[in-house]
Amino acid sequence: MIKRPIMKKALTVLGSIIILGIALGVNGDQATDSAVFSPLFEVYQHIQDYFYNPEQINDQEALYGAIKGMVEQLDDPYSEFLSPEDYQDWEQSLRGEFSGIGIEITIKDDTLTIIAPLAGTPAEQAGVRAGDRILEIDGESIEDITLSTAARKIRGEEGTSVSLLIQHKDGTQEEIEIVREIIVVKSVTSELMGEGRIAYIRISRFGTDATINLDTALVEFNLENLDGMILDLRNNPGGLLKEAISVSKRFVDQDMVIVSTIGRIAGKEQFWSTGNLIPNLPLAVLINGGTASAAEIAAAAIRDHEMGILIGERSFGKGLIQRVFQLPDGSALKLTTGEYFTPLGQAVNEVGLSPDISIEEGEDPIEAAITWINAHVGARMPIALNKS
Repeated sequence: MIKRPIMKKALTVLGSIIILGIALGVNGDQATDSAVFSPLFEVYQHIQDYFYNPEQINDQEALYGAIKGMVEQLDDPYSEFLSPEDYQDWEQSLRGEFSGIGIEITIKDDTLTIIAPLAGTPAEQAGVRAGDRILEIDGESIEDITLSTAARKIRGEEGTSVSLLIQHKDGTQEEIEIVREIIVVKSVTSELMGEGRIAYIRISRFGTDATINLDTALVEFNLENLDGMILDLRNNPGGLLKEAISVSKRFVDQDMVIVSTIGRIAGKEQFWSTGNLIPNLPLAVLINGGTASAAEIAAAAIRDHEMGILIGERSFGKGLIQRVFQLPDGSALKLTTGEYFTPLGQAVNEVGLSPDISIEEGEDPIEAAITWINAHVGARMPIALNKS
């Protein structure tokens, strides 16, 4: 039988959470009457006193279930409660190494949707594409599934497999079995193209090391001998806001707004560039349907200030900001706290960024970028550009 001290601890934590909610409500001009939550305590007490099989009562699960219910009623696909295990997995993914198949997922239109497969991962190699919808995981329906539960089902030990029933954008369905591997996400890769005159940089994710790895790549180029640069943000699902701002500063001139955010507590905030340290070469930014969140921030900052152009397909359209609140037991609350807007004040959420040069199916966006750069050799940004 569950010990009473554990029950009291759970009730105490629940009470602390409710008190915190009341305090936040007051700060946000939405005070909450504590009596609203009294049925929660009553139900819990009735379970403890009367449930026929007390051995099945788990105070920890009851606590987490109550928290998950509060978060799920927000009907926000990006807000979620993370157990200590889920939080550790999430942090590990930001550091760029985990066991899984290499996809970033969200819930869009009540369906588990793939933002992007990470480059070079088993998911990409198996034919999973940005915008695909997951209908089943290992033969089980994903109806009403949470992001953390879905991520936990998809991840697993190296060498094991997971089966996904996928619905592609064209409506066709395909069952794909993918063997899990240790995924090591190299946030930045680079090389020279166009007879050594064009720097190509791909940022796969805005994790904790994105800026430092970008700076390392830039140092390796002889920037004075370049005709232009390609920044590849295709299938970049985003990451950390601070990394998106930091990366954008490498390409956007001083005293220009990188991004504006609007939050309930902080109100409107603007983040500015402190000045780039590289020549303002013609810059082509590659985007597609898997370019999301932090990647869209960087792409919009570059395009809005005419420091470069966007080539490819319309981006994903994730314009909301999440803040992570770590709780004393190692769990965490990932909560949407605001929305961001491009320097020109345009919303991104559920809209995305439209490219300046659209790429048709079968066309190579890198070749299109090289062609555009070759047509603007000697130019310095920002300038009035013929984007065609």
